Amino acid sequence: MPILLPSAKIPLMGYLMSIQRSLRIFLSLLVMSLGVWAWCPQTASASSEVLGVTAFHPVSQEELQMTIDPAAPGAPAEILYHEVYRDDLGKRDPNSTFSTVWSDQTDRTPHEDNYYRIKVLTEEGRKHGDIEIPYVAEEGAVVNVHARTIKPDGTIVDFDGKVYNKSVVKARGGRYLAKTFAMPAVQVGCILEYSYTIDLNPEWVYFSRWILSNVMFTKSADFTLRPYWTEEFPFFVNWVARNMPREAPDVKEGADHNFRLHVSNIPAFQTEEDMPPENEMKARVDFSYSLDAPEADAASYWSKVGKRLDRRMESFLGNSKSLNAAIAGIVGPDDPPEVKLQKIYARVQQIRNTDFEAVKTEEEKKRAKEKTQANAGEVWKRGFGNGEELTWLYLALVRAAGFDAYGIKAADREEYFFDPSLKQSGELKANLVLIKLGGKSIYCNPGVPFTPFGLLPWPETGIQGLQLDKKESTWIPTQVPSPDQARTERHAALTLSEDGDLEGKLTVTYTGMASADLRLVERQADDAERKKLLEEKVKGYIPAASEVTLTNQPEWKNPEAPLVAEFNLKVPGWASAAGNHFIITAGLFGGAEKHAFDHVDRIYQIYMSFPSIASDDVDIQVPAGWQISGLPQGWQKVTGPISFSLTAQNNNGKLHLERKLTISFILLDRKYYTAFRNYFQQIKVADDQQFVLDVPVAKVGN
Repeated sequence: MPILLPSAKIPLMGYLMSIQRSLRIFLSLLVMSLGVWAWCPQTASASSEVLGVTAFHPVSQEELQMTIDPAAPGAPAEILYHEVYRDDLGKRDPNSTFSTVWSDQTDRTPHEDNYYRIKVLTEEGRKHGDIEIPYVAEEGAVVNVHARTIKPDGTIVDFDGKVYNKSVVKARGGRYLAKTFAMPAVQVGCILEYSYTIDLNPEWVYFSRWILSNVMFTKSADFTLRPYWTEEFPFFVNWVARNMPREAPDVKEGADHNFRLHVSNIPAFQTEEDMPPENEMKARVDFSYSLDAPEADAASYWSKVGKRLDRRMESFLGNSKSLNAAIAGIVGPDDPPEVKLQKIYARVQQIRNTDFEAVKTEEEKKRAKEKTQANAGEVWKRGFGNGEELTWLYLALVRAAGFDAYGIKAADREEYFFDPSLKQSGELKANLVLIKLGGKSIYCNPGVPFTPFGLLPWPETGIQGLQLDKKESTWIPTQVPSPDQARTERHAALTLSEDGDLEGKLTVTYTGMASADLRLVERQADDAERKKLLEEKVKGYIPAASEVTLTNQPEWKNPEAPLVAEFNLKVPGWASAAGNHFIITAGLFGGAEKHAFDHVDRIYQIYMSFPSIASDDVDIQVPAGWQISGLPQGWQKVTGPISFSLTAQNNNGKLHLERKLTISFILLDRKYYTAFRNYFQQIKVADDQQFVLDVPVAKVGN
């Protein structure tokens, strides 16, 4: 049976604002106890101690001469030492991108220093000389990158090359930014050292993590957090350790009120295809701040949090009657109820969404006067808002139109899963709208662009959301989309040449969640990037070398329309000669499944972004005079969370192939992996079935 996620991701890091914005902090920081907490009685003045990470550390002869580590036999490379120093109070740095004015009128920037020392042990390990530092532009800026290579004889080669900024496509289709560079003179036996600082945006830094696990074995690591505290806001610091090795020590608070952790021999983190979010599975410590003392009972905690969030939401919604004029301009009196909801939704999505624009500097924001808006009426009047404001505006408008609608706060599942028992209200960064209509529940989030009406962005599906109410908020599950709401349909009209090449037209249509995800990921990409992405996706469908060229301009902006991409396609040598026959395999678009789940053993659960359907309809015209003498047998099997079918026909000398794969789950327990893998092995067998084409004798001779 499929298992659906009951929870969601912990939100991105975020934090404090200047004292001038203190009221907004007080309203927004609702994070309470995680189960472990500490009081931080320190002042906002600079400490006299030397803080942060030293650019480079001394390297010993033992490290230089090391050729193997018994603690990690066979490792191509390992992290000799990793250090993280997180300073939420902030250093004085008037030149920082995110510099802001604190209560002592001193420019301070919260920041995080990182240092790595890596030993290259084999030729394979040389790949770790290509460095990638991921970051989120709204949350921080990577600065002060330093690097050097120490050869086995002790010779030092300093990095003096260029650090590039690039967009990286993640495994699940999303994008992130990264600073990338190549270490100099990388060879077996050398040591790679690099350090960098992330200057943090004070508006996003109220939650942080120490990630202990790495793709390489870590011999030793030190983590430090210098927490934020002021007389005006004496925060509690809350933390919880997750997935930690058994021998790992506890986090300690020092006499200086900094939090520290020293760990040794952290195993290399193993990845698998279609696994839960990597950071969710890694060893880590999560930190957050709270203005409230810890509370042991989760039900009591969420009762208080729900009432607070509801008061805040209702204050923003204001009097719905004030939006009556707006409603009159959007819907007609004779429109059916669901049409009214759709029209209001479309109108809200047309409003400028500042969360999904290119990042602005503080000065640009001031010039645009884009301050936080007090209520829904103000958002409507000014014609722009962030994602949260637009979603609550939609809630205000549908209530003004007479619908029964509720606000929901939730944590998405893109990078982390959410557990209400840990009492982390700061994770509830997503806000959704639930509409009750004729016994049906309709979930919406117009604050995320390109999301069709009646669907949620995939990270917000299949999770627990807190439905807000002034009396008692309750946890409810958000919708789990059906596979039919995320379709990828491939229609191909192809011709087989006498040389065995397959060539023709291919149309790929993405609908529902499949199109919404693509549009959101590519929202700031240019035409060339989008073209490359779509062509690479098609090449990934085909288990052979292919030539793919996009020939149309897909509609990227309309969330309600399918995303349709048209291609010229050529697959050289798809048919192979065998005497007076040519052989064609059936699974032309089975590339994604060709090597799926090859490993016998499994570490993690099987995790999908969303249920989906991928279907193929392929016509292949064979050369004149060729005869179709053998067709693969039809194959169809439905097993709970997955189903697959394949049929082949001879339509008067034209091959017709239909193929369909349906995934009906989000999370599947590891205990089902053997059966799941066996099913995919059968899919591969079905895809490897062959068409047999008889070639006239004269053609064979030629």
